[in-house]
Amino acid sequence: MRSYQVRIWDIGKRTIRSKLWYRVRWSVEGAARPFEELFAKKALANSFRSELVKAANDGQPFDTETGRPMSEIRALNAVTWYVHVREYMKAKWPRLAAKSRRGTVEALTDVTAMLTAKSRRGRPDKQVLREALYRYALNPMRWDEEVPETHAAALAWLERSSILVTELETAATVRRVLDGLCIRQDGTAAAASTISRKRAIFYNAVGYAVELGRLDANPIDPLQWTAPQVASAVDRRVVANPTQVSSLLDALESLGKRADRVRAFFGCLYYAGTRPSEAADIRQPDCELPGRCLDCDTDLPDVTAPPRGSCQHEKIEYGWGRITLAETAPRSGTAWTDDGKPHERRGLKHRARHDTRVVAAPPQLVALLHHHITEYGAAPDGRLFRGLHGGPLSESVYDRWWKMARRAVFTPHQVASPLAKRPYDLRHAAASLWLNAGVPATEVARRLGHSVAVLLRVYANCIDGGEDGVNDRIHNALR
Repeated sequence: MRSYQVRIWDIGKRTIRSKLWYRVRWSVEGAARPFEELFAKKALANSFRSELVKAANDGQPFDTETGRPMSEIRALNAVTWYVHVREYMKAKWPRLAAKSRRGTVEALTDVTAMLTAKSRRGRPDKQVLREALYRYALNPMRWDEEVPETHAAALAWLERSSILVTELETAATVRRVLDGLCIRQDGTAAAASTISRKRAIFYNAVGYAVELGRLDANPIDPLQWTAPQVASAVDRRVVANPTQVSSLLDALESLGKRADRVRAFFGCLYYAGTRPSEAADIRQPDCELPGRCLDCDTDLPDVTAPPRGSCQHEKIEYGWGRITLAETAPRSGTAWTDDGKPHERRGLKHRARHDTRVVAAPPQLVALLHHHITEYGAAPDGRLFRGLHGGPLSESVYDRWWKMARRAVFTPHQVASPLAKRPYDLRHAAASLWLNAGVPATEVARRLGHSVAVLLRVYANCIDGGEDGVNDRIHNALR
């Protein structure tokens, strides 16, 4: 325990076996008994007592078990940042998602490489040191592996050169790290979102040092350092209109079978507002795809079911369907998942592990999914979208086809612009379309898997609010 109530007596004398000793005696509230130290010289006793008085006057807490100021205990038990950050990763690893593991290690690689002694003697190549940290030192799953000789030498140097955690109490040290996070490895400025993310990870790692008693308080808090502002609202320029999206989807069909296999995938992003990782994991049993046969006037609960009777249901009027989203399988890399697979199976974003979300599928999407299932079927596990060899749909694959579709449809000026630059921008286009069509924000948020507050903050720039009418009133007032 800690206590701020300390009483320090004047130096006394004590004779033990005919030898004179000088005694420093003090008490800490909450301790079972007073504490004392004996010194052969009065100057030594004076020096020790002065340190106790100074710590008490500075408002430092004292430990009730040892009677010593907490700063002294921390100094005696100080560990290097390298040791601390490995303990931090070991503690955090089991509860982090695979992508979060990778992002955390990436940020702490930057931080740890900066928190070293200034001496350059024996310092390894910067890239080798970063690789050693990123691949081996900060990934607990690889601690039992044999480290290549070059990387092992770099880590041995780091063990000797990493600064003590207590040195973070110096504002200049913390500021040096925060400033360093603003610069990429090539010397250019880092993105504001990257700086904010890495600063949060650094803050949390330092907070763990406070939790373990290695620091009194987080030294980042009092620092007058502000991270670049991160844009929270969607850039309106990325939002494509329905005609443009329709043209992009048609272009995928014209690019051949391989591109056509992902057309319905992009349709899920736009017509149902799903995230790419959610769409990539949609399974056929989770889809309700109704319609009506125009030839025999029969309602079809599932347009993908084999026809019964003489009518082959060749002309179908598609209705509104539903898709139940249950899981995602984002790609994070084999080094970061528990099972060593490149994709991590997990629940929906911002939801409990087994929660589901039901989204409506307009007739246009039902038609796309019907075409996809008829032409390409589903994987043995029911997944609609997959790679050419049956594995999970790769981001690099669908991103490549998306870029080709943009070049086929857009003008060179539009291709160079932010307009629908990423597949994820289709989800932004869906949210903007729904909000401007008058769909209540609560329903739009439910379909997107957002809270209403997040929805309105992110899509504030994409909501049309009668700008023409406001401009007319201002124009009249200026006359």
